[in-house]
Amino acid sequence: MVGTYRVLPAIPCGSLPEMNIDLMMSEELELKTLKLLEKNPHLTQRQLASALGVSLGKTHYVVKALVNIGWLKLGNFQRSDNKLGYAYLLTPSGVQEKAAITRRFLLRKQDEYKRLRSEIELLQLELGEDMEGASGISESVSRLN
Repeated sequence: MVGTYRVLPAIPCGSLPEMNIDLMMSEELELKTLKLLEKNPHLTQRQLASALGVSLGKTHYVVKALVNIGWLKLGNFQRSDNKLGYAYLLTPSGVQEKAAITRRFLLRKQDEYKRLRSEIELLQLELGEDMEGASGISESVSRLN
C-alpha cells in the first residue's frame, strides 16, 4: 500500500499518567513563547521559531493566538535600518497566565519526576543491585535527589 498509512493508537508506557499530551505540549509551547518574548520582545517570528524549535507557521499560529486572547500585544517601533519592526509585549493578563502555566508545568514535572524515580527503583530491583552497571545508575539517581 504505497502512499497510505495507518495511525496506531497511543499506548501508555506506565511512566506518565494518562493526560492530554496535546494540551501539555500546547501549554509548554505557550510558556516558552511567553518567556522568550518577555526577555526579548523584539524577536522576529523567524527568530522565535528557531528558538522554540518549531516551524515558522506554527510560531505564527501561537503568537496570533496569544495576541487574540489578550496575553500579548503587538507594538511597532522604528528599527535602525529605517524599517518598522514589531515588539511583542506581555499584557497584565499575559503575565498572570505565564505564572499560572509555570505553576502547572512545575507540578506536572515534579509528578513526572516522582513517577520516573519510582520506576527506576523498581527496574533496579528487578535487575538486582549486584549487576555490573546497576550501581552506576543508582549513583546517578541519588545525585539527582
